Amino acid sequence: MPVTSVARVLIVLAVVFVAATGVAQGQFGRRFFQPQVATDLDFDGQFHYCRLVYGSGLSRRGRGGGWTTDYPNADINMSIRLSELTNINVSKDGTGRPNHLLVRIDGDELFQCPLVIMSAPERAFITDDHAGRLREYLLKGGMLWTDDSWGSYDWYDWVGQLQKVLPAGEYPIFDLPLDHVLFRTQFEVTEIPQIPSINFFMRSGGGTSEQGADSAVPVVRAVADDDGRIMVLMTHNTDIQDSWEREGDDASYFYAFSPRGYAFGINAILYALTH
Repeated sequence: MPVTSVARVLIVLAVVFVAATGVAQGQFGRRFFQPQVATDLDFDGQFHYCRLVYGSGLSRRGRGGGWTTDYPNADINMSIRLSELTNINVSKDGTGRPNHLLVRIDGDELFQCPLVIMSAPERAFITDDHAGRLREYLLKGGMLWTDDSWGSYDWYDWVGQLQKVLPAGEYPIFDLPLDHVLFRTQFEVTEIPQIPSINFFMRSGGGTSEQGADSAVPVVRAVADDDGRIMVLMTHNTDIQDSWEREGDDASYFYAFSPRGYAFGINAILYALTH
């Protein structure tokens, strides 16, 4: 697959934005669908955006959110853009709405998702049983992507849970270098984008670091298996999914963040599907 620049994403999405002010949200609306965990019958051999449903603990920062953060419009919009910008066959229902799915750690359906996305990971509480189940999924070829965590407290809260799954002595966390193949599976991503929530962006007059100096530098970290395949991808001090969820809400936010957010996201999905 040829590597192209983020400019291609901007051109495609800009046409959509100008024509329809966010066709994905215009078609399906900014409404919450009744959450329903996937069953085996929901899988049809095509791509499904899989979101991880998890039990919540209390993060030390005490912010709200949880697995529903950015749901469902991030899931819907990314599925649509993935079908437009790649050759991946995305599962859709009879109306054209993407069949995005919710999966639990203890459900067999998890193993049908090559990639599962986890929002606000610092809010998760992973039991010992769930830790073993998630470790099995990852070691069998699955990939977990965590997104939308900010600052030191969020990071340490999440790492404490992750180490139940993949002990640091066996599976160390490392910073993913910009020359890693993930950054160029389709689009050439040359920097780690810091993407704030649209609410913070508007309220702060264009700021991007939601926790000030404590989250000033966005990072991409990972845990790999013995062959170097990424099992856990972690985007920290950034909210990549909000650039998908809120693509049609505000033009300044869209142009500042959505093309870069989609470029990184599509690269991550393609990496998960091909490694």
